[in-house]
Amino acid sequence: MFSTRTTRLLTTALCSGSVAAAMLAGATPALADQDPGANPPNCSAADLEGVRAGVSAATSAYLFTHPDVNDFFTNSLKGLTREQAVAKVRDYMATHPQAKADLTGIRQPLVDLRDRCALPPAP
Repeated sequence: MFSTRTTRLLTTALCSGSVAAAMLAGATPALADQDPGANPPNCSAADLEGVRAGVSAATSAYLFTHPDVNDFFTNSLKGLTREQAVAKVRDYMATHPQAKADLTGIRQPLVDLRDRCALPPAP
């Protein structure tokens, strides 16, 4: 299993899911004040968590089946600050376009949910 720090860095680098959850939690009461017909369906916190769970499971499966990518996220980010880790992930993805495409595809359901539910973009 990954250490807590590695898991946190991986989650931040790949999907910024906790930010999206916070945005959805903040957006839900605002949507409730609007015309009920204007509220997009399936934009609840439960919907977001279901999508995040699927993305997390797919990310785990991908990392187990791609030991080189798993090793990068497991070992090369240890001891780095958040800023250093983000920069290192960015550099890795630039030099490994297939891994970037694969992980972007895995993350796409979160992007689609954010777009459909009119949530602000994740940082």
